[in-house]
Amino acid sequence: MAGERFQTGPCPYYKQCGGCKYLHLSYEKQLEEKRRTVRELMQSHCKVHPVIGMEEPWHYRHKVISAFGLDERGVPVSGIYEERSHRIVRVERCAIEAPEADAILQTVRGLLRSFKIQVYDEDSGRGLLRYVLIRSGRFTGQVMVVLVTASPVFPSRRNFVEALLKAHPEITTVVQNVNARTDSLILGDRYQTLYGKGYIEDALCGCRFRISPASFYQVNPVQAQKLYEKAVELAGLTGKETAVDAYCGTGTIGIVAAGRAGKVLGVESNPEAVRDAVANAKENGVKNIRFYRDDAGHFLKSCAADGERVDVLFLDPPRAGSSPEFLEAASLLRPSRIVYVSCDPVTLERDVGLLEKAGYWAREVWPVDMFPWTGSTEAVCLLEPKAKPQKNFRRNGGYRDGRAEAKGKHAKGEGIH
Repeated sequence: MAGERFQTGPCPYYKQCGGCKYLHLSYEKQLEEKRRTVRELMQSHCKVHPVIGMEEPWHYRHKVISAFGLDERGVPVSGIYEERSHRIVRVERCAIEAPEADAILQTVRGLLRSFKIQVYDEDSGRGLLRYVLIRSGRFTGQVMVVLVTASPVFPSRRNFVEALLKAHPEITTVVQNVNARTDSLILGDRYQTLYGKGYIEDALCGCRFRISPASFYQVNPVQAQKLYEKAVELAGLTGKETAVDAYCGTGTIGIVAAGRAGKVLGVESNPEAVRDAVANAKENGVKNIRFYRDDAGHFLKSCAADGERVDVLFLDPPRAGSSPEFLEAASLLRPSRIVYVSCDPVTLERDVGLLEKAGYWAREVWPVDMFPWTGSTEAVCLLEPKAKPQKNFRRNGGYRDGRAEAKGKHAKGEGIH
């Protein structure tokens, strides 16, 4: 059985790390627990289906971030931040991360000693290396290594990269990111490609996608395919619809849906992700999709002000859920189907409640186990309009009327294809 692996030999970092709260359960038991969590939140709204799980729920994370710093004795360490702290738990091997990442991180630690490179000390602000981010293509085998440094000055940089590539010829690109900030953000705004193209590619649902260092891309590609296939299935596309892919990231859902829709509009505020989305559409020969760099809520209000017809709305917001402005705009557009992809059932339930007050019914929700052994669960929820639309969104949701704030096409973000 998939879950028996850790019942005789628990992960040595289990209690310190805090990331995998379900390692004490079999995989089947944790799926039941996750369904129970979603059911408690959503059963008053709609039917909750069984969780869509993984056949092999190990080594699925294809985005790995390792923090570098000093321990209480001033010794350089790397690993994962302990839950609710900034103490680094040393991790040599992780059961949920892609195995190539563990090997690369071990090599980096050795090269730091060889090249006498200092790790960053948060207290003094001295040192160079802060994080190493590794992204790998599950279906292409391509590997990106991002060296996050506190300064653009990287002594013996060329020799360091050559040594890393010699040890790991599977690496296809190496990028230096400069982050001189004092907050908890991982990546800064400055990038320099040290080797390769500066991005990798992966394949999902028959399409190929470019992934840059800061672009959003699901860390579990195997489950991402199931998630997106379910979302497109629930959309009920026939080839004639206009669909909007909100919070579109690198365009994954929109590009997958474009083959079954009349046209797709993708909206995303991250400019790097929009560039990747445009490149992804061209790479896949998708011509019926257009991307806009804009806030998703503002974009939808512009569409509503222009009287544009939207048949299907896909939204995949961050963990905090969608914004009041976005939900108000969605109610004004009145799409025939809303497919809500959620990474937090709590904010999904909150937003579904607001959409129901605005004239929608939640029909069904499908939990998807994107992060086995952890407490996180993603879900796809289908909503459809009630027979009579609720016109007074302000009274039911407490939000201001945004029609006057976004009038005409000029109010939209830049359209790019």
